[in-house]
Amino acid sequence: MTLSILLMGVIVGFLVGLTGVGGASLLTPILILIGIHPSIAVGTDLLYNSITKLFGTIQHWRQKTIDFKLVKMLAMGSIPGVIVAVIFLKLFNSFYNNQEVIIKHALGYVLILVAFATLFKVFFGHKIKENRWQLKSLEEKRGLTITIGAVLGFIVGITSIGSGSLYAIAMLYFFRMVPAQLVGTDIAHAFFLATTAGILHASMGNVNYTLVINLLLGSIPGVLIGSMLSTKAPTNVLRTIIASLVLISGLKLI
Repeated sequence: MTLSILLMGVIVGFLVGLTGVGGASLLTPILILIGIHPSIAVGTDLLYNSITKLFGTIQHWRQKTIDFKLVKMLAMGSIPGVIVAVIFLKLFNSFYNNQEVIIKHALGYVLILVAFATLFKVFFGHKIKENRWQLKSLEEKRGLTITIGAVLGFIVGITSIGSGSLYAIAMLYFFRMVPAQLVGTDIAHAFFLATTAGILHASMGNVNYTLVINLLLGSIPGVLIGSMLSTKAPTNVLRTIIASLVLISGLKLI
């Protein structure tokens, strides 16, 4: 089992490094499909994501490609959103004892959403024209930004998915940013969000620490290898294939 998890970490890390597609949308459904309880899969993935996003955040901070004002404003909505999500799961489990079913179904629907969001980014991301939201200042979009943070934060708290992919689509449409800054800001915010959600899930006993360590041992070399090959790979084709697999996983979970 340990060897299988290490190999899974290598494959997921490799695909993330190669295509940039979010690790959670690949890892969480795989963990569930191999028999890990949905709540453990979500909590474990969040803590794993938190650690991997830390390294990305440090690198982008060095490159000065993080818009910390936007990170702060998104976090003003996303952190309360993720707290509400975890409380929601805890209450439902106390009263109805159906936490696993809620997570599994929510995960299925969000995977479908992420699959379509990834396909949209591949085929139409470069065609998005400047719109009235992008022309407004961040302060003028304060309410909208916090609301986006809260809604997507709630989704991440329940499913562990979307801390990167869904926020990236929102930033692509609503904010005018150069690609490197969009990626850096997305990763930095995802680190704070995944860390908060991971700690909350850990407090509920929803984290398998051995699983986290084995996944990290596999994914770190996987990401490095994938990143080195990313410039030579047909990333859009691979993203389309992965999005299709994520869509199938979502339908299977539902």
